Amino acid sequence: MERRLLGRVDFAETFAAMKAFTSERGETTPDQLWLVEHPPVFTQGVAGKAEHLLAPGDIPVVAADRGGQVTYHGPGQLVVYVLLDVRRAGLTVRGLVSAIERAVISVLAGYGIEAVADPKAPGVYVAGRKIAALGLKVSRGRSYHGLSLNVDMDLEPFARINPCGYPDLEVTSMAQLLHRHDLDSAALGCELLDALEQEFSVDREG
Repeated sequence: MERRLLGRVDFAETFAAMKAFTSERGETTPDQLWLVEHPPVFTQGVAGKAEHLLAPGDIPVVAADRGGQVTYHGPGQLVVYVLLDVRRAGLTVRGLVSAIERAVISVLAGYGIEAVADPKAPGVYVAGRKIAALGLKVSRGRSYHGLSLNVDMDLEPFARINPCGYPDLEVTSMAQLLHRHDLDSAALGCELLDALEQEFSVDREG
């Protein structure tokens, strides 16, 4: 599995690049994980409803072809795009979602944060507050889009939406939970990629 550490990049450009990679890849194309950070942007999933955009203000809203409702990306948040041949990996879509959630939960546990998944609402939660969002698109057995983990970011924009379509859903970050602002995002990103690779390398039936 290949890694691409892309730094801070525009969401729309990255979205287009993901779609192009997925449409052009062949049977033997290596899977890739893209680690990025985005400038402030709201992204709306294919089933996204306008009423969940409460007051976006000056933050742009971009339509995406992933599942789920609206979410926010911004500085201080790690985003990993999972460009995986799901069939070749022997995973179902549900198995892929669970693998991503387990990877995030594992990384958070290393920092003393006890997090859980919710089978009714994809993502990772700490005491009912969302710390990681997840949205995927699977086309011809290959996935793109992925996950976002709130590390140390301004959480105010989440108040401008119903996060992932849930009114009154509280959102948190690692910095908020740990009461510290010295987290090493680069190291965290590598830990997250390691955890994802470990999950995808395990032989599962999904």
